[in-house]
Amino acid sequence: MKPSIIVSSSDLERLEGLLTLPAFRSRSDLNGLREELERADVREPEEMPADVITMNSRARFLEENTGREYELTLAYPKDANAEARRVSIFSPAGSALLGLSAGQSIDWKGPDGNEIRLKVLEVTWQPEANGQFDL
Repeated sequence: MKPSIIVSSSDLERLEGLLTLPAFRSRSDLNGLREELERADVREPEEMPADVITMNSRARFLEENTGREYELTLAYPKDANAEARRVSIFSPAGSALLGLSAGQSIDWKGPDGNEIRLKVLEVTWQPEANGQFDL
């Protein structure tokens, strides 16, 4: 069962806009993101809980299989950068993280095909919680 997720209306609008562009429209690898957006509880940016991962949020995670902890920022594809720990929303990991709250876990397949369980420990920065609704 997938955890419930919350997505801001502005993130939904931007992501749906990107997904309709010719370069992305027919990419079946983005169907997981499309499904996540369809099932999301959509709220206005000013109504977003501060502990929910939105676009451009930074959060700490625990990889439950290994006990490894790290911090990532959820980024739009043009801003993704592995060295800066900015994961693209168009990656399997990125689309799995959108809308999760602190304390929630999600399973996804890593690049090697192995199942990984990530737990959100803390959202350390979120644009909406800081009054920045147009990032």
